[in-house]
Amino acid sequence: MPPKKRNSGATQSKEMKPTAENASPEKKESPELSLKKHGDKDAEFVTLCKSLHVTDPVCDRAWTLWKTVQESVDEAADSQKKLWGACLFVTVTDMDATCFTLTQVLKAVCLNVKQFIDLVRKLDVNLDTISTKVNSALSRLDKKYDVMLALYQRFEKTCKKIFNLTSDGKERETVRTCWTMFLLAKGRALQMEDDLVISFQLLLCTLELIIKRCSPDLLQPLYKSAISKIQSPPTRTSRRNQSKTKSRVVEPEVDVQLLETLCKENECSAEEVKNVYQTSFMAFLESMDLSRSPDFPQVNDVDQQYEEHYLKSRDIDGRMFFNGDETVLAPKVKISQVERTPKKNLSDEDGVLVPPQTPIRAAMTSIQLLRGDLTSSGDQPSANLVTYFKHCTVDPTQDVQKRLETLGQVFSQRFGQAVGPRCVVYGRQRFTLGVRLYYRVMEEMLKSEEKRLSVQNFSKLLNDSTFHTSLLACALEVVMATYGESSFKNGGYSHGGADSAETDVCFPWILNVFNLTAFDFYKVIESFIKADPTLSKEIVKHLETCENLIMERLAWRTGSPLFELLKQEHESGGAEQVETPANFSQPLQHNHTAADLYLSPMRPGLRVLPPESSCQTSSQPASQPTSQPPRPLKSNSLSLFYKKLYRLAYTRLKMLCSYLLSSHPEFEPIIWTLFQHTLQHEYELMRDRHLDQLMMSAMYAICKVKSVDLRFKTIVTAYKNMANTSQETFKHVLITEGHYDSIIVFYNQVFMQKLKTNILQYASTRPPTLSPIPQIPCSPYKFPNSPLRVPGSNNVYISPLKSARMSPGIMTPRSKMLVSIGESFGPSNRFQKINQMVNSSDRSLKRTLDHGSTPKPLKRLRFDVDGQDEADGSKSGGDSTLIQKLAEMSSTRSRMQEQKMKEDAESRMEEL
Repeated sequence: MPPKKRNSGATQSKEMKPTAENASPEKKESPELSLKKHGDKDAEFVTLCKSLHVTDPVCDRAWTLWKTVQESVDEAADSQKKLWGACLFVTVTDMDATCFTLTQVLKAVCLNVKQFIDLVRKLDVNLDTISTKVNSALSRLDKKYDVMLALYQRFEKTCKKIFNLTSDGKERETVRTCWTMFLLAKGRALQMEDDLVISFQLLLCTLELIIKRCSPDLLQPLYKSAISKIQSPPTRTSRRNQSKTKSRVVEPEVDVQLLETLCKENECSAEEVKNVYQTSFMAFLESMDLSRSPDFPQVNDVDQQYEEHYLKSRDIDGRMFFNGDETVLAPKVKISQVERTPKKNLSDEDGVLVPPQTPIRAAMTSIQLLRGDLTSSGDQPSANLVTYFKHCTVDPTQDVQKRLETLGQVFSQRFGQAVGPRCVVYGRQRFTLGVRLYYRVMEEMLKSEEKRLSVQNFSKLLNDSTFHTSLLACALEVVMATYGESSFKNGGYSHGGADSAETDVCFPWILNVFNLTAFDFYKVIESFIKADPTLSKEIVKHLETCENLIMERLAWRTGSPLFELLKQEHESGGAEQVETPANFSQPLQHNHTAADLYLSPMRPGLRVLPPESSCQTSSQPASQPTSQPPRPLKSNSLSLFYKKLYRLAYTRLKMLCSYLLSSHPEFEPIIWTLFQHTLQHEYELMRDRHLDQLMMSAMYAICKVKSVDLRFKTIVTAYKNMANTSQETFKHVLITEGHYDSIIVFYNQVFMQKLKTNILQYASTRPPTLSPIPQIPCSPYKFPNSPLRVPGSNNVYISPLKSARMSPGIMTPRSKMLVSIGESFGPSNRFQKINQMVNSSDRSLKRTLDHGSTPKPLKRLRFDVDGQDEADGSKSGGDSTLIQKLAEMSSTRSRMQEQKMKEDAESRMEEL
């Protein structure tokens, strides 16, 4: 199918288009496809391969993949070519072949980016054919597309405020050049092109250049007046004379007034944008030979150089956004939560407009609040903190300063390596903010400790290097999360080879930079959150996710101090466990602080024997025989870690059981007992593995001994619907050192072999005593700034004002109306509107089902051999009963809501 032409008014762009869409990124190095070798394949498939300039090996491998896919997918008549395109993409990604770009294959199969990504992932849903490399590439493309879409949408809105419409369409060509130049600048300046904040700052730099070099007639009054009058760039003649005489290079100066206007209109830090301009953007202009020219950039030059970059990257052609091309259309049905924010909270006649919350607006607001909160915090310790330092037996001041100097250099360099050339300065900016937050939180921690212990000498804590490094790492993680540079995609995994690792600053990147173990980092998280009540709910959730990742797998890596603590614990107590069963049902409340966890690793206390097999009943007293010698002290950090681990483990198990075993509720406590026993006694199974791997294995084991037909393929299908999960968890499991395979291989060769005797006990007449169920809070952390429901009301919520700087416009409520106490309330009829809202029974009942859509079992998995996926070689007899139960789940909430509405109606009738 011939590619569609772009809607361009520029002759130059039209001339270059066939090259972009039809040419291979490395055409000279890729041999032409030999049609004679592919007579066994569908002629249309071969034609598609030829149009995309694929090689013979790629064609053969993609066809083999297609034949495998064809056996398992529900193929529609119009989906065959689309699936061919997906198979070709998977093949070239796995083979590192440079045959075509993403945009070229999208145009060839008539799909947009989101549709294509979903289609490729569909292959994995049905077949388990997607490698780690392909999955990583999909995640990167998905995020990069989201960032580019957000940037273009903001760019489009901003340009409407800058440029006048002209009859000859000259402003459109100017805007096109600006967008293409930005794409080129972003591609050259950033290795991590999905960095939304720095990309947006580069966009503002590009706008500044285009505005001051375009014709004044194209500009609206605000920006025409914003251009500094003192600017008078050299003429063409003078520039030529300068070149001939090789005189001193005249560096272009930033139009500060213009740049500040752009930053103000876009709620962006002018200081940060200036730094981006003077480093990354200036270097880009030099590379384009534009820094010494006062003229408007040549359209041909910009377009051609971006063309080369795009073909080399084999990526999305960003110019398609400007053309409104179908391949980059935004999904219409997928509306994020922030986009549901009302554009205004009151009627037109008496309301204040509230701008919609977009990704860029959300990022800029978060950064603005963080920088504002840290304005009063200096780069040096406060007077109070200095006093704490001086009260120490050994003054830690010099060590603190030396450590910050060393870690600052390491962080800035590694940040620059990950984000892009000349980005070290941005690393320094992030580090400066992190240091301010580090000092502030440290001071609050010490104040709290002083109040709790009535002492001021914290010499042992403040001279502990691990504590300081962990605290600083946590502060930097907060800063990077605020800037959107540390997020969790693909369940916290960042596989995909060296290139991915070098351009990824997501957690646990900061741990690797500081050579800090995850177990040591975990000790500071809770105290950090409690010490800084200004942290947003999103940041608290981010840190909680970091903590969960540590408990799930990061703390279980070989070399973690966790194993040494467990070894000591078990050597001293034999079969005793790190946390007593009696404590499971108690709330997760404790008095441990970071100081306790870092400096007082052991605590006194009675030990309690665990519920061993079937030799101990739950009614036995929780005490040690007096004849035994006193037990060693117990680790505070280990005890608290296991408390949280058990609660996390049970929460995830309960969720998975709700998906799969709603007809067997009695199985949940049995599975939990086996799961908890494994974590307590067979903790070596967690080494270099994931918590959920043991969870799924325990579920399968119990269902097996209880003669319930639950297949692994059904378990992993439901598992993928849970939050913060990755397919790597069940596709990439450690079997033996250096060897990885699927979850079924792990179960057969490792889990069952280790626990076979214990598993079989659950089928006996005297099964092991059930472990108590942990009490699960909604969240271990409180959100003081979150809206709280007013007692006695159904839809009225209040929340404290986080900062005096926050206006109602910044707060952007997700309800119908926002009332800011202390400000002018307006006309009296607004009280009537509030009453109507409160008394209204028209409440939204269309909430998304917590458990998601009914999971569809995988049709075939690579770890299925001849239809077998079990240790005994049995074949699946079908999951019809289970699927029926899963389907029933989707209607449960609706029935409850209907019943609630009926009861409300009856109640109102009784009142009448």
